[in-house]
Amino acid sequence: MRILHIIPSIDPKNGGPIEYARVMADAHQRSGHEVVFLTTDAPDAQAVQVFEFEHLAAGPARPRSLAARRLKRAIGALATQVDVAVIHGLWHISNMVGMGPLQRAGIPWVIFTHGMLDPYFRKLSPRKNAYKQLAWSIAQGRALSGAHAVLFTCEEEKRLAQNAFWGHQKYQSRVVAFCASDLAQADFDAALGRREFRQLIPEIGERDYLLYLSRIHPKKACDNLIKAFANIASLDPDLDLVIAGPDQIGWQKDLQHLAQSLGVARRIHWPGMVQGAAKVAAFKEARAFVLPSHQENFGLVVAEALSANTPVLISQQVNIWREVIADGAGLACVDTVDGTTDMLRDFICASPEDLDRMKAATRGCYEKRFSVAAAAQDLEDVLRQAAQRQEDAA
Repeated sequence: MRILHIIPSIDPKNGGPIEYARVMADAHQRSGHEVVFLTTDAPDAQAVQVFEFEHLAAGPARPRSLAARRLKRAIGALATQVDVAVIHGLWHISNMVGMGPLQRAGIPWVIFTHGMLDPYFRKLSPRKNAYKQLAWSIAQGRALSGAHAVLFTCEEEKRLAQNAFWGHQKYQSRVVAFCASDLAQADFDAALGRREFRQLIPEIGERDYLLYLSRIHPKKACDNLIKAFANIASLDPDLDLVIAGPDQIGWQKDLQHLAQSLGVARRIHWPGMVQGAAKVAAFKEARAFVLPSHQENFGLVVAEALSANTPVLISQQVNIWREVIADGAGLACVDTVDGTTDMLRDFICASPEDLDRMKAATRGCYEKRFSVAAAAQDLEDVLRQAAQRQEDAA
């Protein structure tokens, strides 16, 4: 098959969707398929210049009318060269205008909602949700009802998405295995990675640390994490906190002031976005990975941590928390300061035997539920079915 991925951006700073798509593209190419990406990144963007897969950057999504025309032309041209399309995310011009050209070319598509039908967003901004209902009625809902399948990454995400908007609810939903890169098998020099990571935060020296690695954003509850860490810091004076990730909205300065006011600024480190060998080392050497988000449809970084044999401490708003708890690979809490504090305290005060059992369970949890091989096969099966159904109907 020749597979088209339609995604707003291929910049890794935008988090899980592009990392998943990249990992799937690599796995499918190894299985003999061809893959091409369509994005609304500017053609001269740095991420576009270094992207390793065939791609077409159709330019920025503004102004909207011009972007729509560019995208329709680009999708129309690519549709004649592919067998099936994977649309990533909702509410973006790249997926709302994609349906028409794909339909005209007779190309089936599937859509990953990537958590964007979660009721959290309705509660967060009721006014914005009203605009989304309008977009749903005009275009977005039709894109889902016209898809071969709407794909969810776990049962919890699928459950939360039910009746998110009025109309266009008769779509074919399916849960598929999701995945993260296998960091335990990453082809990086371990010593080099460790040195690179520690150089990003030289003040940490050889101290032990808890790791947060994701976008620095209010949805991720970084403020709750800092407050919780301050509450338990005295329990282990030799334990620090690393908050790594891109600061896309300028929130880091406020968080640093918060840490200063709570007296833990010297024990919290901010390396920025961490990639490559340094990222692998950051995961592998952390005592635990922490993600106390208010909403997370999957949490790809959670699966990455598990692949690196690192226990995970997450909120119950990370939709895979039940799987993690069932396998004994970490702890979960409510997404409040008190809940996060209790979780960190339970982890720090756990017996060596309990910690060993938790760490031993991480790899099995990853391989059973979140491995690349399982996810690639699941997505390939869905895409083959879509292409075959289209062929039979032709």
